[in-house]
Parts: sequence; structure tokens; C-alpha cells
Amino acid sequence: MFSLARLSCFIAVAEELHFGRAAERLHMTQPPLSRQIQQLEAELGVQLIDRTTRTVTLTPAGVAFLPDARRILQLAEGAAQTVKRVPAGDLGTVVIGFTAASAHAVLPPLLEASRAKLPDVKLDLREMVTATQIEGLVTGEIDLGMARPPLKRPGLVSRPLLHEQLIAALPVDHPLTTLGRQLTLNDLDGQDVIMYSPVQARYFNDLLISTFTIAGATPRYVQTVTQVHTMLVLVRSGIGIALVPASAATLHPEGVAFRSIGAFRERPVELDAVWRSDSTNPALLRLLRDVLPQREWTTDDLVDEFVGN
Repeated sequence: MFSLARLSCFIAVAEELHFGRAAERLHMTQPPLSRQIQQLEAELGVQLIDRTTRTVTLTPAGVAFLPDARRILQLAEGAAQTVKRVPAGDLGTVVIGFTAASAHAVLPPLLEASRAKLPDVKLDLREMVTATQIEGLVTGEIDLGMARPPLKRPGLVSRPLLHEQLIAALPVDHPLTTLGRQLTLNDLDGQDVIMYSPVQARYFNDLLISTFTIAGATPRYVQTVTQVHTMLVLVRSGIGIALVPASAATLHPEGVAFRSIGAFRERPVELDAVWRSDSTNPALLRLLRDVLPQREWTTDDLVDEFVGN
């Protein structure tokens, strides 16, 4: 099989149609250049160049071979440049797990920053609950998780990514939407409330139970679901009230009103970025360094823009 060096020699002679100029362009002398062309012709079994004492021309086989020779050389040079970019993290794939409730607050700025800073790194997004993300990190199915704490598992490291408030989602005709003041947790005492699953949405289930217990409020849990989207559908249907992350207000669901809740622990909903401490994926390391924020995101502006008091 012919070498890339011989292809380069052929292309130079074919473009210059002069052995002297081609040799000068390649920083070599004419005799070794002529030998390279002869060896290439022998390997291909055809004559590529007609040589006389005065002229150099391409044979029909040489004319046909020139575009392929250029393409092969370009592909080889491109492959060499590509493979050099992988260790630097400029090129590659990062598989990211995320919780459905976090997508509205985290994914838009993450994707925007990634496109701007690492345009050739592919982000493979997979919706997963926290427990599934942790298992995916351990098995290597995903590179990065966006999960709810606590994330205490040997071999994993994490850092805070997002803090946001819990807000009330109510049917637009619910009496609590017309109080004329900010809601309190005690306003939900005895109210029909849609609850999070204690298994698939354990983080939010534990958070609400502890929050209501501390406030001394006892709502009626009328439905138990996993996803915020489902909660909002049930709220719209008049089934009950839901407590959801503030970023859910960006969905603008018809028939649902959002209200902030006073006397609430500030931004209790947490989200962490988590990854394996022994990860060797260069693209992940670049994403952690150059794309993910070094300080936590908040959704306070969403409360001001979309949520009533």
C-alpha cells in the first residue's frame, strides 16, 4: 500500500508539473522525489506521469488519481488533527443524567455555555431519577449526574449546582389565589395536596414531610406522583395543590397559578453536579472546568418574573 509521503510527492509534481519546483516545495532534491513517484507507480501498477527532458504531464490515470490522492491526504491530516483534540477535551462526548424537575433551570444555560465554549463536545442527555444516576455513574453508563443530595457514595465527588425555592402551584380558581397576601405553610393545613412518591421522588417527599412537620401543618395527600409535569396536570384538573421548584413556573401551564410561600427556609431545593473521582474523560474535565458554574445557580429571578405573592 502506498504511503502518505508518496501521495504528497505525487500531488506536488501533479500541481507544479515540474520536478524541480516540486522538489523545492517539498524541501528535497529531485532524485529521491523521482524515486518516490516511480515507487508509487509500481505499487499502483499504472503510469501516472509522462516525463520528457522538457515537459511533465499527467497521464489519464494520473488525472483520475489526483482528486482521490488529495482527498486521502486531507482525510489523513484531518484525522491527525482530530485525534490531537481529544486529550485536550475539545472533542468528545459527555453523557449527562438529569432529573426532570431540574431540566428547566439547568439545561438551558448549560447547553448554551457548552455550545459557546466547547462546540465540538457532544452532550448526550438522559433523564433519570437520582438513584438511577448514581448507579449509572458507578457502572460508567453516564459521565456526569445532576442529582439531588445527599450523594454519599465512595468514588463519587460532587459540588452544589443549583438552589431554588419551593412555590405553590394552584388551580387558577382556588380560593388561596385571592388572599391578597403571600401564602404561608399553615395556609395549606387541611388542603388537598399532591405528594411526591416516597420511592421515585424520595428527595422531594422527605423535603415536604419535614417542611410541613416543622410548620405544624397537616395537608391531605390526595395523589402521589413522581414528576413535576404530572403534578401540574393534576393541579390544572383541580385535584389539589402542589409544591414545586420555582423553575416549574417557566412551563406556563394553562389553568395553573403560582404563588410564593413566606416564612420558608430560603431556597431549600438543592441540585448537585456529581461525577466519578477517577474519570479520565477529557471532555468531562473540560466541561467541569469551563462550562459548569463555579458558583451555584439560583432561580430567584424566575420567582420575581412568573410567581405572584
